[in-house]
Parts: sequence; structure tokens; C-alpha cells
Amino acid sequence: MHLVIDGYGGAIGKLQDIEVVRKFLDEYPVAIGMTKIIEPQVYTYRGQKLEDWGVSGFVLIAESHISVHTFPERGHINIDVFSCKDFDTETALEDVKALFELHEVKTWTLERGLDFVTPRELYGHMVRERVGLIGARNDGEA
Repeated sequence: MHLVIDGYGGAIGKLQDIEVVRKFLDEYPVAIGMTKIIEPQVYTYRGQKLEDWGVSGFVLIAESHISVHTFPERGHINIDVFSCKDFDTETALEDVKALFELHEVKTWTLERGLDFVTPRELYGHMVRERVGLIGARNDGEA
């Protein structure tokens, strides 16, 4: 599952605070039942234009990752929560809205990796792909 959040009208003080972003990335995996495998990496970026600066960070979790990119001068934030383990996307969205005091959000929920549910199914898919490639070569295709 991959939850993508674009947030607007956020609290500038929180969006520019490297410690707020670090704490979110440090504590949130456990809050949604995930396993943090490294300490969060969080950096401040300053672009060519004043409004292009912000705080970006990520944390690797055993289930995948969580990333954050803020644009304080625009009151904007991008957050991805990507996990091979199900989590409550509605609660995650509400948590993010509350923490960063977002007035508006656009979200997308993507279900990823559904083709490979079990090792047997994965193997079957690989065999079908390989047979398809062999068949294509025999038909004169590259």
C-alpha cells in the first residue's frame, strides 16, 4: 500500500522545523505498526528561489519507507507512506493533517505488489514471463 499526500496551507513553523520532521519520521513507523530499520535522515534544502527551500527526510522501514518534503514558504508538504504491510490510511491522513496543521490535502492510495502474493505465484509469473520471452524470440521478435 502506498499513501501519497500533498498538503496545503500548513503551519509554516512546523514545515520549516527540521526537528518536527525528524520526530515524525522517527516515531511514526511504530505508530502505524511498522519497523524502523535506520534512523531518519533529514536535511534542509535551499534552492535558487526563496520559496524553493524546505526540509526533506526519509526513514527506511522493514516494510518499505516514509518520506517527507516540505516547502514552508508555500505552506506545502509532500508525504509518502509506502508499506508492504496494510495500515489505516484514513488514520495516517488525519495524523499528518493534525501534525502539520494542513487546511487542504490531496491524496492517492496505490495498491502495489499485488501480482506477487505468494512465492508460488511469483515463481509462476517468472516462468510465464520467461516462456513469453522464449516464444517471442522463436517468432523472430527481439
